[in-house]
Amino acid sequence: MTELIREPVFWTDDSAVCEPMAHGEDIAAHFHDFGQLRYAASGALVTATQVGTWVAPANRITWVPPFYVHSGRSYGETDVRLLQVPAALAEQLPTEPSVFVASPLMREAYLALISDHDPVDGPRARLLLEVVIAELARAPQESLRLPEPSDTRLKAVTDLLHADPASPATLAELGHRTGSSERTLSRLFGSELSMSFHQWRTLLRIQRALLELCEGASVTDTAMRLGWANPSSFIEAFTDLVGQTPGRYRSTARAAH
Repeated sequence: MTELIREPVFWTDDSAVCEPMAHGEDIAAHFHDFGQLRYAASGALVTATQVGTWVAPANRITWVPPFYVHSGRSYGETDVRLLQVPAALAEQLPTEPSVFVASPLMREAYLALISDHDPVDGPRARLLLEVVIAELARAPQESLRLPEPSDTRLKAVTDLLHADPASPATLAELGHRTGSSERTLSRLFGSELSMSFHQWRTLLRIQRALLELCEGASVTDTAMRLGWANPSSFIEAFTDLVGQTPGRYRSTARAAH
């Protein structure tokens, strides 16, 4: 999920990515002079930047501020609904990408804006957009941003983990493979990413688990496939980070499809 950023281009129209996306389909790196909300009505959408990766399964809304270079990838058959937010309203939302839980009111106002084809500057569209922004301002954020390094020594290690999140390799073993010492890498995880190696790998695995669970994988299969020693340790880590058990999350995500 880290190989999505290429040379960014300026887009003024997102109609090319408003159609349903197949599993694994990419959205090229780009930016806008307006803010953008990205809602996956089904499937899941990953938004990547140079500084982090955000995962938004169904019933989550991703916020991307104006001029923020981002790319994307779909997981599962993904129905993406994009909504422009004028710069004046964008100031009410966070200054970096964020993922929010969509309330029923927010979701209905959002989908009405997308599907009703009212003039964007008309009173009804303005009112609906104000409802969406107001709901976002009070919505809980997902605390599942995965930070990405800029240091080449650390990036060599995180690239290996992205390619194989289930790898049981220790930091010393990964350092040996990439030509850096365990001590140096441990220091870089703390100074550059503000977390330990173990915390970063756990967060990576939880992000992947979100995608697998929303596609219907069982809790046990997900735990085993992503490198946990047993389902109970996976359930504990998932619940600590997501705020609900993986079984509950899976049921909610599937119901939202």
